[in-house]
Formats: sequence, structure tokens, C-alpha cells
Amino acid sequence: MADLNEIRKQSEKAAEAVCEAAHLKAGDLFVVGCSSSEVIGERIGTGSSLEAAEAVFEGIYAALQKRKVFLAAQCCEHLNRALIVEREACEKYGLEEVNVIPQPKAGGSFGTTAYHRFADPVAVESICRKASAGMDIGGTLIGMHIKPVVVPIRIPVNRIGEAVLICARRRPRFVGGQRAVYNDDLL
Repeated sequence: MADLNEIRKQSEKAAEAVCEAAHLKAGDLFVVGCSSSEVIGERIGTGSSLEAAEAVFEGIYAALQKRKVFLAAQCCEHLNRALIVEREACEKYGLEEVNVIPQPKAGGSFGTTAYHRFADPVAVESICRKASAGMDIGGTLIGMHIKPVVVPIRIPVNRIGEAVLICARRRPRFVGGQRAVYNDDLL
């Protein structure tokens, strides 16, 4: 088993770096897909680990709570990548609650952990592309949840445990043509 304390530290450091790079502010939505199987060195969907998922969750959640950023925890494909959010985020973003309680083998260990750790968890089928940034831990495919235009972020952390980490943020769309001038702070 991977060192859970190291996984926690990697997760927190990565979430902090993404928040910085994406210029997140209080109330923004941050999506995370996490294969705990990949974190512990197994193939996605084959070795679900609540312990690894809890370590990842604790690190990310600590970083997001400091900034008052909402976490949307993506479940696995067995729940059609539904997400677990706090009720406050559900209401703020006008999301529709669905009835499901994730389990380690039906929703994934990360979604299960979020459901048990949030103060008032709600499952939603979609966050309607309202996330401002996110982390894909182990090839879970989160791009569909981020506002257009999704752009990759390179941060110092490129793995959490054994899982490959890919991070992304949104940038506003470019409009105009040859004469348009763009705000470099938004790139």
C-alpha cells in the first residue's frame, strides 16, 4: 500500500497549485475524478481503496476549504459519472438532485468518501459544465464538467500515489476577429 500521508500531501499540494493557476475564488466549483485503484498502482476499476480515496479527499478538501471553493466529486461510470456536491453548491448552481448513494464498487471510493465527509451531501447527475477547474487522478475524464474553454495546467505534481495527474482550468472564449484585443490576465 502506498504511503497514505504522502498521498494526502501530494493531493493538497496539487489542489493548491491548481487553485493558484486557475485564479479560483470563493464559491467557484472544482471537480475531481479519482481512481483510487490507479492511486495504489492497480488498473482503473480493479482495486478500489477507501483508504487511498480518503487520503486524496483529505488533501484536496483541506486546500479547497481554505479558499471556500466547492468540491464536486465525480463518481465512476457505474453511476454515469454523477457527482457528489454539498447542498449549498447544488442550490447556488441550480443543479438537480438525484437519488443515489455511492458505494466503493458502484460510484467509486472517492465519491463514497465525499458522500460521507460532506456536511450535507447531494448527488447530481451533472454540474452542467460549471466547474472552473479540476483534477483528473488516474484517467477518470473530467473535462465534460468544466466550463468552456478547457485548457490543461502544468503543475509541479504530476502523480498522486501511482496515478497520473492531469489538471485543467477554464478560460473565457475568444470572440472577435483580427482586430480583437484580449485580456492577457484571462488567458
